[in-house]
Amino acid sequence: MQSESKVRKYLAIFALGLAGGSIYCLPYIKYILYDAQIAAMDISNTQSGMLMTMYTIGNMILYIPGGILADKISPKKGITVSLLATTVVGLIYAFFPTYVMGLLAWLAFSFTSAFIFWAALLKAVRLIGTEEQQGWIYGCYYACNGITGALTNAIAMKAYGMAGGDVVLGFKYACIAAAIIPAIAAIMLWFLLKDGQGEEERVDDGQGKFNFSDALKLIKNPIVWIVSIVVMIGYGFYTGSSWFTPYLTAVRGVTPEDSAAISIVRNNLLLLLAPVGGLIADKLFHSTTKWLATAFALLAVFYVGAMMLPASMSGTAAGLYTLLPAIVATMMYGVIWSTMNEAGIPTKMAATAIGIASIIGYLPDSIYNLIFGQFLDKQGDAGYTSIFIFFVATAVIGVFLALVVGKMGKKNKEAHVLD
Repeated sequence: MQSESKVRKYLAIFALGLAGGSIYCLPYIKYILYDAQIAAMDISNTQSGMLMTMYTIGNMILYIPGGILADKISPKKGITVSLLATTVVGLIYAFFPTYVMGLLAWLAFSFTSAFIFWAALLKAVRLIGTEEQQGWIYGCYYACNGITGALTNAIAMKAYGMAGGDVVLGFKYACIAAAIIPAIAAIMLWFLLKDGQGEEERVDDGQGKFNFSDALKLIKNPIVWIVSIVVMIGYGFYTGSSWFTPYLTAVRGVTPEDSAAISIVRNNLLLLLAPVGGLIADKLFHSTTKWLATAFALLAVFYVGAMMLPASMSGTAAGLYTLLPAIVATMMYGVIWSTMNEAGIPTKMAATAIGIASIIGYLPDSIYNLIFGQFLDKQGDAGYTSIFIFFVATAVIGVFLALVVGKMGKKNKEAHVLD
């Protein structure tokens, strides 16, 4: 009976990983099929960026009310409904890939993947294990998330190839395939999760509840805003590595299929390295901010290197080089939120601080796409050099701000500024 329960638990973790790994493949499909999406929708690079802007704006508006609602219903219902809704929206978009429909679809994706889903998913992962198992459970979840995300993208790419070179038809097939997998995850979770699983055993100590006085303290303290910018820069590098996908096809002559395959490794499989960043921060630097400063410095070097790659270098070699900054960005992003502790922000204020920082931290999804789209529309392939210069500049800022957070955090802890 106990072994049966353990099997069910790990099947549920896998299914949650499949849910988290597959539900975002459609909103972020440009990361593996950038050129195909533009061709299928007959849009510009700037319009492509607007899709992500629509999605990000929706996310920022919906995260807080979605989190409140997620506490009112069972994670099982919130997750399964969100997954099935993503499938429906994805199938509609696959058959009608116009620009207007794309804007509506990306706004709808913010409802299906950010409104209730994100908070319900994290809650479900937490409730599967005991308090003593949280690190192990979350580690297993993120491993499954990376593997299943890569699998979903690989299936979408296989579907794309079945069109025999027809870009528009191939993109349609890819969207259909990517839309079906969240429905499979929904069916699995419906049978594997229990309503209110584990909730009766948990006692809320009130530390995570929203408190207006705590919020005012945080808003007035500059370190919160500095941490927010560090998160934004870190997330910008993590998500920004996706721009290597169109770079490889446009500048290096890599086929869309091969570039997408490399993208799957960058955006999904490298997630398996995220815990390594934590070990480096804890065991080598004994400081998250020092590791972040080092990672930003390495990223600056790698992006300078990307601008200096010889024209004679093969597309395969260039593709392998793009994995280097992606590896550093992934290991850095895995610990980005632990700067909250080093900044001297008490546990009871952590949720509020993360909420504030998230508004700024996830801006790259909207702002970067618009900026980079403009670079490419106005400069053509030379726009990639502008993109790389942009990342070098933000890396330098990141090094400085990460060290500032470490220094100010020590003072905050010693003076009990936020207690």
